[in-house]
Amino acid sequence: MVQNSSGRPRGRPRAYDPDDALDRATAAFWRAGFSAVSLDTLSDATGMNRPSLYGAFGDKRALYLAALGRYAAAGRAAMDAALGGPDGARPLRDGLKRVYDAALKMYYPAGEPARGCFLIGTAAVESVNDADVRAVLRDGLRSFDEAFEVRLRRALAEGELPAGADPAGLARLASALLHTLALRSRAGDPRAGLAATARAGIELICGPAPRA
Repeated sequence: MVQNSSGRPRGRPRAYDPDDALDRATAAFWRAGFSAVSLDTLSDATGMNRPSLYGAFGDKRALYLAALGRYAAAGRAAMDAALGGPDGARPLRDGLKRVYDAALKMYYPAGEPARGCFLIGTAAVESVNDADVRAVLRDGLRSFDEAFEVRLRRALAEGELPAGADPAGLARLASALLHTLALRSRAGDPRAGLAATARAGIELICGPAPRA
């Protein structure tokens, strides 16, 4: 074995926080998309040199897939919490508002340009030629549909929706509204206008808000 004459190990030591590194890599991919981000950019963003990045995550594509998967899982967990948790204790209208408010807060980071949704904004492009990216995108979107549908089925059972309402159809509508916010925010639409769109969508799903 060839030894380093300085007595120090070659490359950056593996004393890093994987979650922090993924956060920083996600931010880099989110800003520019997968194709435009170089390994040097990822190295600068994460504070890890190339050998360390390869050792920790594999190649650039593997790092991107890890970032996508974690983002989708975190998004589902956040939706479940906003919609009221496993017992659905929060009113449906309030839960939907929390989902869309949280999405807009993420899509319009303070002091930075609007960035939209990481999953939809970047994976939709890469999914055309990459089956693994397409699977993460498909499963992530279906998971969001499922989160809405679970809550809407409870709302129907508890009388928050009129008899005969279609929870599966309304869930797809709720997801479509989320996709609209994601795409239009990345396209530069004003946040206030999209907040108004979200309110109109909630009324379409839940019915007009009761007058005080």
